[in-house]
Amino acid sequence: MAKVLLVDDELTMVQMVADLLRADGHEVFPFTNLNGAINGLTAHQPELVVTDLYLDKTPAHGLEIIKKARAMNPPAISICVTGYGSIDTAIEAMKNGAFDYLEKPFKVDELRMAIQRALSYGSAVSETTFLRRQLKKKYHFNQIVGTSEPMQAVFKMIERVANTESTVLVLGESGTGKELVARSLHYNSRRQHAPFVPINCSALPEALLESELFGHRRGAFTGAVADKKGLFQEADGGTIFLDEVASMPPLLQSRLLRVLQEKEVRRVGDNVPVHVDVRVVAACNEPLEQRVQDGVFREDLYYRLNVIPIHLPSLRERPDDIPLLVAHFLRQKVKSANGEPFKISRRAMDALLAHKWPGNVRELENAIERATTLCEAAVVTLGDLPPSLLAKVGASTSDEAAVEHAELPLVSDAPALTASSSSPNDPAPPTATASTRPIDAIKPLKNYLREQEQSYLARVMEATNGDKEQAAIVLGVSLATLYRKLAGDE
Repeated sequence: MAKVLLVDDELTMVQMVADLLRADGHEVFPFTNLNGAINGLTAHQPELVVTDLYLDKTPAHGLEIIKKARAMNPPAISICVTGYGSIDTAIEAMKNGAFDYLEKPFKVDELRMAIQRALSYGSAVSETTFLRRQLKKKYHFNQIVGTSEPMQAVFKMIERVANTESTVLVLGESGTGKELVARSLHYNSRRQHAPFVPINCSALPEALLESELFGHRRGAFTGAVADKKGLFQEADGGTIFLDEVASMPPLLQSRLLRVLQEKEVRRVGDNVPVHVDVRVVAACNEPLEQRVQDGVFREDLYYRLNVIPIHLPSLRERPDDIPLLVAHFLRQKVKSANGEPFKISRRAMDALLAHKWPGNVRELENAIERATTLCEAAVVTLGDLPPSLLAKVGASTSDEAAVEHAELPLVSDAPALTASSSSPNDPAPPTATASTRPIDAIKPLKNYLREQEQSYLARVMEATNGDKEQAAIVLGVSLATLYRKLAGDE
């Protein structure tokens, strides 16, 4: 049920409709004049406004209420009520934002149906707005994980060019997150409410790719049984992402060049061009200059695409981001069977840091996915990582149980943050026995753990450049807890 603002200068009409709406379960706020209704919009924040256009015999009053309702945040849906002979005014009201209108005298069922349609529409609009906000939040550039210097340069470039109309060329190895950058550019631009349309240019044969990009007319080729819009038309007003653009055949390269120059497409089998307003973001996992020199990629198209180049570093170029990415992927996973959040052991983190990651961030994400799926406890250990990864870094799980047990005091809610924090070859702490050291040299366990924790916190703060909020996120603790631990209070 909804909050409904009801406005009519006929008291009898207000009372009758208010009783009807209350009987249907709605919360009703009735008014008989313009000023009261406008104040009621602010005071009650209704979801629906039902107003007569002719308040005090002045249609401008009803229009003002409709405009005010539309300007609310979130906007209220309006239904206008008009007497016989004022249909033109009702149409004007709908131009100004009214969802529907009823002509007096109306039937009760007509009012109920109009309200039901208006509330259903309002619910759909609210859901769409929420989803768009979630998408924008998800693909905001600060949601891309990384504090390394190369990634900071990427963030600055995204921030500078997101809200422009410039064509962007994203360069980087497979698995570095080129589509994520493209989506960040789109959802942080003025085009965010229009479509984002991705296509992999290497995934389709030439004939099918042409039809997918530019569309076709019925009968243009065998199997073309109906007219079809191309992806450029589908993306009108928004952004099209051309992944692996270097694999585009020469014929399509010339057609793409025309789209970039003339802002128009011509469907296969059609002689009439169609104007499109599309921002192009292209991506390539190899240097396009070399493709131009080899004569397989048009030089003029290269310059059209390479207006704003953004180079994404490989994971090998930013090893300091590996612990942050691991913590990020662990937080995304469902908690382990015993209800504890996932953690990772120091030996497992050392193996991840030692790997070269030819598959980049995608490979790392898949490794964490596998590890969290297979691990039996709440801690991802060395044996949970992919065997191929362990073979490449030369890690052995033969003595894993003993070593992992010895390192448990250093297992944290987040991984170690520097590659120098430990090594797979580090010896286990010596056993405190009378034959190896005097009994009075052994520290209480509480003191030992406190020293280890403070040492670990110091490494975390160094790795995050003193950013306590980032450190708290990586460690998986609240900011207040981090402050207490840094102060030595717990």
